[in-house]
Amino acid sequence: MEKNVVNWFEIPVDDLNRAKKFYADLLGVALNDLPMPGSEMSAFEWVQGGEFATGALVKSEGYVPSATGTTVYFSCEDLADNLAKVEELGGKVLMPKTSIGEHGFIAHLLDTEGNRVALHSAK
Repeated sequence: MEKNVVNWFEIPVDDLNRAKKFYADLLGVALNDLPMPGSEMSAFEWVQGGEFATGALVKSEGYVPSATGTTVYFSCEDLADNLAKVEELGGKVLMPKTSIGEHGFIAHLLDTEGNRVALHSAK
């Protein structure tokens, strides 16, 4: 297989506008509302054929935020800069910036909806 196995993810939310603001401000990216019958969805910006997967925030019946399920890692330039914004945006740092050796650094956090997500950077 010449592609990464993940091509899309969905993060459950209770308040789509609150979650959009959190992720847009934390990651410095735009989110674009997508028409979806029976639910509200806003997708992270993407580059067709780009290197990594992308996904969306979703408010819908059966979508429940969780701190105990799958963890999505978001790429960033300098993890420390993004991590410094988490609490002021309404999130909570669960694991501070941690070295993973030659692969860079990671940190875990709770978003405004109660989802565990993570950040990754080379520095």
